[in-house]
Amino acid sequence: MCGRFSLGVPHEEIEALEGYDVRVGEWVGREEFVPRHNIAPRSQAPVLRRREGDGAGSERGSGPSSSAGADGARAGEVVLQTMRWGLVPHWAKHEDGTLKTINARAEALCEGEGGGGTWGRIKGRRRCGVVCEGYYEWLKKGKERLPHFTKRKDGRLMVLAGLWDSVLLEGSTSRLWTFTIVTTEACEELRWLHDRQPVILPDKAALDAWLDTSSRTWTAELGRLCASYTAHDAHPLLCYQVPKEVGKIGNESPAFVQPVQHRILALFASQAAARKRSPSPATRAAGGERAKKRAKAEDAHEEQPIDVDAQDDPRDAPSTPKAPPVLTLDRQPSPRKRKNTQRSDSSPKITAFFPKK
Repeated sequence: MCGRFSLGVPHEEIEALEGYDVRVGEWVGREEFVPRHNIAPRSQAPVLRRREGDGAGSERGSGPSSSAGADGARAGEVVLQTMRWGLVPHWAKHEDGTLKTINARAEALCEGEGGGGTWGRIKGRRRCGVVCEGYYEWLKKGKERLPHFTKRKDGRLMVLAGLWDSVLLEGSTSRLWTFTIVTTEACEELRWLHDRQPVILPDKAALDAWLDTSSRTWTAELGRLCASYTAHDAHPLLCYQVPKEVGKIGNESPAFVQPVQHRILALFASQAAARKRSPSPATRAAGGERAKKRAKAEDAHEEQPIDVDAQDDPRDAPSTPKAPPVLTLDRQPSPRKRKNTQRSDSSPKITAFFPKK
């Protein structure tokens, strides 16, 4: 399953699509897409598709499906088009909220040209590539559901296999363009996370084959593209846990595509920097005690009375001034040391060794 993905990069980077070497003719509805790191179902997102030559209607017009118009004149050209996630089939008269069409199972598409239920009439001629940075999946761990993000290890954008359709609903004056993402069995390396994953088109060859709708049929080659991901050697993937806040639709942050370990390390680093900038509680307490002692000493000094007359009259002064007390941190010499000192004082003078004349 694929129920959330990220595409929070500038429009120019999306159009360049580095690594796929695809020439995009134009981006239909470019202004309708706002880059986000938390794209959920019913959101607008860009997909790659080829223009149809049978007149599926102008990209944003309300013309009947029988008129090819500009789309037919440039049939086969690859374009980017902003569509809504969650496919509404072309035969629908009203939107059906009970339809679960954000994903299409690859197994249903491979049942044959006549099979596939909702996808039967579009899988041969309306395939698209969903551009993204990567996709989210939730790991069930007891009562917890821990979000993980899977992307290309080289950091480039990836393209997921999809299907698209357009419909003119009753009471509407413009066509509704929608898409779905094709899913398959998870590759062995990612089965610990979930048993399903989106079909990834890893390179130009895979993308070209998926977008080639000239035969208007479903082929065995397309079925092989829908197999579990096997391009780990040439295009390895990276999967890691991300913040839980991505689970709420409407939340948005670049941190959603960053490993949660980076967030923890950044928190520790900020705490360490804060400790360096401010003294520790023990240091603050010691400083406070010293300040209290200084203030107390200053107050005691200010409270001592000063007798000016006594100081000015020398007759009132004591005959022998009393020396202020002296505080010493040296220990008194031990008796043994005093004994040695006396012995050294009573030792004979050096002249005692010479005879008297």
